Amino acid sequence: MTNFFLPNTMPGLSPGRVWEVGIVGGGPGGLMTAYFLQKMSDVPVRVTIFEAADRLGGKIHSKRFQLASASYEAGAAELYDYSGVDEDPLRELVAELGLSIRPMGGSAVIMGGHVLSSVEDLREHLGDAAADELVAFDRMGKDWMSPREFYDADQPELAARPLEGRRFAEVLDRLRSPSTRGFIENTIHSDLATEPERTSVSYGLQNYLMNDPAYMTLYSIEGGIEGLPRELARRIRADVKLGHRATHVGRGPDGRMQICTTHDAEAREQEFDFVVVALPNNHVPSVTFRGARLADAMARHHAYYDHPAHYLRITILFSRPFWRSRVSDSFFMVDAFGGCCLYDESSRDPSEEHGVLGWLLGGEAALKKSALSDEALIAEALGSLPEMMSGGREFFLEGHVHRWVGAVNGIPGGIAQQPVDRRHQPEPVEHPDFFVVGDYLFDSTINGVLDSADYVASWLAARMAEQPTL
Repeated sequence: MTNFFLPNTMPGLSPGRVWEVGIVGGGPGGLMTAYFLQKMSDVPVRVTIFEAADRLGGKIHSKRFQLASASYEAGAAELYDYSGVDEDPLRELVAELGLSIRPMGGSAVIMGGHVLSSVEDLREHLGDAAADELVAFDRMGKDWMSPREFYDADQPELAARPLEGRRFAEVLDRLRSPSTRGFIENTIHSDLATEPERTSVSYGLQNYLMNDPAYMTLYSIEGGIEGLPRELARRIRADVKLGHRATHVGRGPDGRMQICTTHDAEAREQEFDFVVVALPNNHVPSVTFRGARLADAMARHHAYYDHPAHYLRITILFSRPFWRSRVSDSFFMVDAFGGCCLYDESSRDPSEEHGVLGWLLGGEAALKKSALSDEALIAEALGSLPEMMSGGREFFLEGHVHRWVGAVNGIPGGIAQQPVDRRHQPEPVEHPDFFVVGDYLFDSTINGVLDSADYVASWLAARMAEQPTL
């Protein structure tokens, strides 16, 4: 790709120091940090982005099939819209980049061969007791967390609420009806990407409540969500180094921060005024942090957020969207693989004549199934189609598998939310020029990584403005 460099002087600024910032990771966190820093800084800044892969975008990855031009999301499947509650920086960024959006929605859960889209459906197919208990559970969740609290859920001051710090399984264990519990687990399992006993009450309830439009809605980007990192990269003035794997980060011989990388078996070193590590938490240990104090701080940082959660995506191209005669939503849940979301990927493009279904498996099912071959997984996905849709197997054309083991956090923010400064600066005493960015610090979404990148970029811009000519 074309690389852009910020000149040593900028229009309207006096000649002075050019701040140098190194960013490890070319996913959404690294790209957003560079983009926001570029917008916020009033002094000359030169940014270098190191990305180990041969592409930018990280867990945002839009793909196309070989047998048809139909597209699908191989990574992040949707973006969250909080604009019904308050400002939504991600929606604003998407609009700023000139990207068009497409709303997404779905309310159906297929259990035991029945399509359940309302309490009335539960009452008819699962019984009055299960329906009444779900209504009570719903009321409890909404009493415990309002839409405003949902929006502010990453703030430490909310940690004193009742049930905070306990496991979500404890709440589900109180349910008397197995059908109610099954409905809830099938509804949220693929969003949690972990099991109820491995996440918090707060995160479990958030993933349940987000199905209510009063809390948030969902949308995609026309042409693929990868349009977001693509447009960010197009606008960023930075030296982008693809295929450069960061091996070491620490203090260099002249006192500045240093990033050591390998590229084509060649080791390289480069020094910076500030370093930002924008990696998923599961990739943080792939970097060696030099210096006892920084190494210890980063080991503790990783351990604090080490609640690995897993995704597995199986996406299949069919000659036609046979399922729409039964379910017409953008996505629906099925009682397979411990609770699985099926995305109607072809609904993202109304002109698409083929049908594309994407299975999103989460948690233990995703972890265990990831060991299987692509062919075996595609066969299992076809075999998991609800009976009412099983005839659709004859329309199969092509399938692909994408594994995201450990890619997200099962308890974003950790058991208890830390102060925002501490989340982003693990060792502030001897390394005030070192920062981390990641969705795992907030809510394991693209929205969360934007909040993290925006916070660090504003912090860096303020620091540079204080001493622009040193």
